[in-house]
Amino acid sequence: MSDLLAVFESDDIAADIEILDRIAAYHPDRVTILVTGDDHVLTGDGWDRSDALRDRLAVLLAAIERRTGATVVGLVGDRAQLDGWRFDRELGARPPVAA
Repeated sequence: MSDLLAVFESDDIAADIEILDRIAAYHPDRVTILVTGDDHVLTGDGWDRSDALRDRLAVLLAAIERRTGATVVGLVGDRAQLDGWRFDRELGARPPVAA
């Protein structure tokens, strides 16, 4: 069984697609999605931001499950929520390359 952590950091659709392609190529059995950011509140006064985060997480969950058949779990927040969790591999956006 392979456990994969997929970290989505920005609202960059091109980066999301690239991460989704890399996840599919790995053929994981279980994927944990972590959507990070400065404002990762799902409830409260920031309804527009909360709705956008929930919608993004739902789209990512469905896309990964459809493309890989893996069991998918999603979180919005920071890495502190994952203390003690173990993963075989971690995927995220690749750092920019200097020209």
